[in-house]
Amino acid sequence: MTGIGELNEKSLHAALKARYARPGDEVEVELDGYVIDIVRTDTLIEIQTGNFSAIKAKLNALVPEHSLRLIYPIAKEKWILKLPQEPGGEIVRRKSPRRGRIEDVFWELVRIPHLLTHPNLTLEVAFIQEEEVRRYAGKHRWRRRGWETVERRLLDVMKVHIFRTQDDWAALLPAALPDPFTTQELADVLSINRRLAQKMAYSLRKADIIQLCGKRGKSNDYQRAKHKD
Repeated sequence: MTGIGELNEKSLHAALKARYARPGDEVEVELDGYVIDIVRTDTLIEIQTGNFSAIKAKLNALVPEHSLRLIYPIAKEKWILKLPQEPGGEIVRRKSPRRGRIEDVFWELVRIPHLLTHPNLTLEVAFIQEEEVRRYAGKHRWRRRGWETVERRLLDVMKVHIFRTQDDWAALLPAALPDPFTTQELADVLSINRRLAQKMAYSLRKADIIQLCGKRGKSNDYQRAKHKD
């Protein structure tokens, strides 16, 4: 039986795989007990459209031994398409006001912060235009007033942001950030909510991009990590 999580990412995952595959690539290859989306010469390409918990064990097993490129899409522009609640009803399509941003990747990176700067891992964030199809499932879906997502459709890939090195991650910290800084200051400078700033600080600390340097009241103070040349 197919779970709703698989339904949610099936279309988007397939479209991204088709977009990234090149002539000569192998797709759906079994390696070390895992099925790899795309194998290109000596590089593994994995596309993850959902929660990183589902791919954590796979990455932990493969990255130490193989060069792996992880593709993660973030919706820069999204259209919501609501299917009719009744036969013959109207399909409603509207553009979501929310625009994804690069920091959103940290909602998932908190699950694999130890791999961020591994020399075998390249993370490619794909900013996409997507269409999210929803159907009415009844009042039990209280978070969206009864609506649930049944499909995500790729409309276009607008641009990509690639992370390979410590410098790539450190570049996410704006020059205007105080030194040292708290997660609230990080949130304020980046105009993100503090919960996301906390996940960002946690991930970057585990990856040795920033380090704890003290306390300010109940808040931790962080500073950019100093690495020897």
